[in-house]
Amino acid sequence: MMKQIAGFLTPMGIYLIITGLHLIVPRRKVTGYVSDEITGEKLKYHLNGRRVLVISVLLWIVAGLLNRELFSWLYTVRLYSLAGALVMGLAFSLYIVLSGPSTGKSFFAEFYFGRLKNPQFFKKRVDAKMWLYMIGAIMLELNALSAAAHHYMKYGTQASPGVFISAALISWFVFEYLTFEEVHLYTYDFFAERTGFKLGWGCLAFYPYFYPIALWATADLPDPGTHMILRILYVLLFFAGWSLARGANMQKFYFKTHPDKSFLGIKPETLSDGQKTLLVNGFWGLSRHINYLGEILMASGIILSVGYPANPLPWLYPLYYVALLFPRQMADDKRCALKYGPLWEEYESKVKYRIIPYIY
Repeated sequence: MMKQIAGFLTPMGIYLIITGLHLIVPRRKVTGYVSDEITGEKLKYHLNGRRVLVISVLLWIVAGLLNRELFSWLYTVRLYSLAGALVMGLAFSLYIVLSGPSTGKSFFAEFYFGRLKNPQFFKKRVDAKMWLYMIGAIMLELNALSAAAHHYMKYGTQASPGVFISAALISWFVFEYLTFEEVHLYTYDFFAERTGFKLGWGCLAFYPYFYPIALWATADLPDPGTHMILRILYVLLFFAGWSLARGANMQKFYFKTHPDKSFLGIKPETLSDGQKTLLVNGFWGLSRHINYLGEILMASGIILSVGYPANPLPWLYPLYYVALLFPRQMADDKRCALKYGPLWEEYESKVKYRIIPYIY
């Protein structure tokens, strides 16, 4: 029973440590893209996600060296830990929604989507969205490392390289995400979504526990003997997706912050009505949401790397992206059509594909 209780409380302890590190580790102060609803001023953010990630992983290593079982602890108690994270996500969602004024929608809609757009705490030293993304990313990394450690401790020299490749790809995903924190201040989530159950529960429970599902499903299984060429292809698939997602987000970021500068030698081409401007070349000339395709390809590379393509559980990860991003594309296109009017129609005629070039 003590093990179950400890497992249940584990995410709370880890989230408190990450939050404490976020408050005390040196940070960069940057100005974002969205504005305060009351003052109209651009919101400011304190960013140190990469440093907090590195320190968190070092603490995990130190804990494992002191007690070898702690290397695989998160995998060993994964179900109890997940239960604790689910409760924390629900509690945070209730708190963040009830602390804001009603938007006039039903409580169910407000609870799911949220009331507050960009809440900040501790005298604006902690932005709720950035905190949630950092918490989720670091917990995802620790879960992936723990699953890989469990696999190695079980199989030793007979361990599957695919498990370590998958964990390494997740580590790259997390590290580069937190390295480019500032770029994500210019993404859909910040200017179009509120903070409620979808984001709060999603980052505290779903994101860090569902994304490593391929490792959860295969960490106890032996090496499937995947051919090295296939492993290389899976890694290339991941990095093809990463290039699309990161390239698109970086091009948009450079355009928003330095509109006259080229990105990777790509000089920005735009459509404008004199007031509003749309980027229409480079990554954003391939499709209107090319970054969504990148996310799906990255997820596919991660789950294929473990070497069990016939196992249906790992496939839930890329299928989740399909279920999430295709409806988001439709919603975003509607929002853009209202915002940009005829300019958006001109953009659609120039960039015909929504997500997948030449297909959709």
